[in-house]
Amino acid sequence: MAHLGYFRAEFVERRRWLSERAFGDLVALAQFLPGPASSQTGFAIGLARGGYLGGLAAWLGFTLPSALLLLAFAYGAGSLADAPLGAGLLHGLKLVAVAIVAQAVFGMAGKLCPDRSRAAIALAALALLAFHPGSLGQVAAIALGGLAGLAFCRGDLGAAADDTPMPVSRAVGVACLAAFFGLLILAFVPVPAGLLALFGAFYRSGGLVFGGGHVVLPLLRDAVVTPGWVSDNAFLAGYGAAQAVPGPLFTFAAYLGAVAGAPPAGGVGAVVAVTAIFLPGMLALTGVLPFWHQLRTQPNAQAAMRGVNAAVVGLLASALYNPVWVSAVRTPADFALAAVGFALLIVWRAPPLIVVLLSGAAGALLAAAR
Repeated sequence: MAHLGYFRAEFVERRRWLSERAFGDLVALAQFLPGPASSQTGFAIGLARGGYLGGLAAWLGFTLPSALLLLAFAYGAGSLADAPLGAGLLHGLKLVAVAIVAQAVFGMAGKLCPDRSRAAIALAALALLAFHPGSLGQVAAIALGGLAGLAFCRGDLGAAADDTPMPVSRAVGVACLAAFFGLLILAFVPVPAGLLALFGAFYRSGGLVFGGGHVVLPLLRDAVVTPGWVSDNAFLAGYGAAQAVPGPLFTFAAYLGAVAGAPPAGGVGAVVAVTAIFLPGMLALTGVLPFWHQLRTQPNAQAAMRGVNAAVVGLLASALYNPVWVSAVRTPADFALAAVGFALLIVWRAPPLIVVLLSGAAGALLAAAR
């Protein structure tokens, strides 16, 4: 959710590459599909701006930093969190995530929940997720938001703004969906330990996860620990490192592919694992986009999307509390640092990168002062 906050600040507010509604549409679609929602949203933005190469560039830019850091950890570089100043820096980055997500909730609520009906849908989604957190609760909140939109958000629909043209034809979409399901079936076919087995294990993990993030952990453990490729201790050490680096949690696959006790392992294993775990989500997104893009121009779909976008605001507000707030704000100083970051973003409109750097430095200074 913090990634989506960064995306909104950069691509909706600063660069104005897409509208608030189009961004909400993409986030909602990604929540419905298997795979990591933030990576899929970023890929879709790159696809809209630069075609297939733009989508690839967006995915590489978003994925490579954490994948390379986890590959370095697999080779013994150690974890930044082991040092007190490093732990303080990482805690400062958690606090800036509070500010970024709070800014996203504040901005999206004003534009996607401008009336009582949509505000009620957002609050209902927030309440639902308070009692039923996790990917199933997220999908249910979005689905119920769409139904509520059909019932209560039909007034003054107008024409849908076609501001996110996607260079994906129906033929390409069908081919991507066929590839998604075909590879998923093949991923369950037993093969000897090796490159194909490694690819199948990570493709299977990425293709069966809705909501992304921590939901993939039990699948990954079953894929690499159960066959004996990675020990439980090594798996948990890598998971700790994955928490200490920026980027999507799916890049945990880079570490697992590198340390796997089955060929190819090493750098090649990391590349195979990362490619395999992200591929199903990208195939599913590309396959659905041409149909989704046309569907959202229909009156009924517009009404449903109003409700869905309001539910996305509730979903983001839920994530602002848990896990973002509860995992980061522990002391009055933490609260003050998060509040300063929020004010810099909202009042002074500081670039998110500057706020990230300042918050990380402040977290390191606080750790040094203790």
